[in-house]
Amino acid sequence: MSEKKGIQVDWAGIENAVQLYFDGLYHSDVERLRKAFHPSAQVIGHYQGQFAVMSLDDFLGIVGGTPAPSASGEAYDMRIVMMDQVAEEAFVKVEDLYLGLRFTDYLTLMKVDGTWRIINKAYRHE
Repeated sequence: MSEKKGIQVDWAGIENAVQLYFDGLYHSDVERLRKAFHPSAQVIGHYQGQFAVMSLDDFLGIVGGTPAPSASGEAYDMRIVMMDQVAEEAFVKVEDLYLGLRFTDYLTLMKVDGTWRIINKAYRHE
């Protein structure tokens, strides 16, 4: 951890949660995704021009029921664009390729019981 204006910054902890998210998507690994997300998280965004709101369980059902991008040979193309943290809250913008679609995700994270967890995902695909 480093310090930012008197606040302990935990880039490694935040990146760990985001990496679980990336790996969970790429391998359609629901258990990794469960570790990345808080159980009450919501997934909200625009998909194919439609606004959608999902619970974590709905989102995991879709990912778990979809063939893994890793199995089809899709490139692992996921990256953190920017991160910001204030105390036990963080915001991370990521870009990822998922099932041939390019997504921009805005992830809100909170440190809960010592572990960074995604509490909200807002997304849009190109």
